[in-house]
Amino acid sequence: MAPVAAGAGAGNRGAAGAPAAGDSAAASKATPAAGRTRPAEPLIAHAIVAAALLVYPTVATPFFTFQVAAQALVLGLIALSLAVLAGYGGMVTLSQMTVAGIAGYALALLGVNADPAHSQGWPWWLAVPAAVAIGTAAATLIGMLAVRTEGIYTIMITLAIGVAFFYLAQQNYTVFNGFQGLARILPPELHGMDLRSPVPFYYLSLACAALGYAAVAYVARAPFGIALQGIRDNARRMRALGFNVTAHRIAAHALAGLIASVGGVLLAWYNSQISPGSVNTTAMINILIIAVLGGMRHPAGAFLGALLFVLLQNFAIDLVDRERFNLVIGGVFLLVLMVSPDGLLGVWRRRRGPARPAKAANPAPSMAITTRTRRHP
Repeated sequence: MAPVAAGAGAGNRGAAGAPAAGDSAAASKATPAAGRTRPAEPLIAHAIVAAALLVYPTVATPFFTFQVAAQALVLGLIALSLAVLAGYGGMVTLSQMTVAGIAGYALALLGVNADPAHSQGWPWWLAVPAAVAIGTAAATLIGMLAVRTEGIYTIMITLAIGVAFFYLAQQNYTVFNGFQGLARILPPELHGMDLRSPVPFYYLSLACAALGYAAVAYVARAPFGIALQGIRDNARRMRALGFNVTAHRIAAHALAGLIASVGGVLLAWYNSQISPGSVNTTAMINILIIAVLGGMRHPAGAFLGALLFVLLQNFAIDLVDRERFNLVIGGVFLLVLMVSPDGLLGVWRRRRGPARPAKAANPAPSMAITTRTRRHP
């Protein structure tokens, strides 16, 4: 029994399901044409956005470079990890900020901070990979617990884990230094370049965000990503087709944990400190708001939502009191959901109109999986 490729699956069916010879010839002739007429707008859009991001610090002030753009890239990277789980895997969790916080605490404890009693003094090239590995391992463990539940129960168990870590960090002074946290967590200097400066830190955040974006975009089209989307749509069918649903979901948590851990390291460097306030319930909900605002079905949505969130966070206090600026964020969040449940990217896609027929040649995730796993004697 050998697996059948997607293109050969139809040829091994019975006569009742076999296409006519003329149809096959027409299809073979139409396929190259469809490939040649595939629109180039996505490539052009990516090139324009990349060029704009590269030249942005040359026209922006240090405030907009660091406080707005760099912060949006860091928060967008953490929200991207949630998009992997919720948008592609159908698993809405509230633990991604917890994973980022674990990585940030690990960086502070293993590296250098203001308190020698809570610092191992490792060089950054050892502390950073170790912190990312610890955060990824924590995300994998959380995933092993969370994948046993679905729906609201997944949200509740990840919320419980996040709250438990918050109180652990707040009440433990031996390791986490209690509510004061750990300060002076500074990025290194590379070849005379001070990454603490706004422009170098912006480009560091941009590089990490670009790698995360490219990784998620690639995985979404890889066999693992297609299987994950099939599990999102119909887990029972995927299990019947022979896929290990639990293993795929745990692997998705590990991938999302890797992305969130990198974001946690950048966030600790951005704030120059890590404290229980970095991982409290408000921080966990903010990541969910960012992901939903931008749209969770495309990796660009996380960064778009983060940019809107950071702009509101910085300038909403000009409209209302500092204590009430969350009302503005909540109002914008509700408005976006009422207009487009798919977030800001959903609005953009509707304005562009329906997809072109050339894209219909790509099978849906569930159909692609079905044809790839069909067997013949």
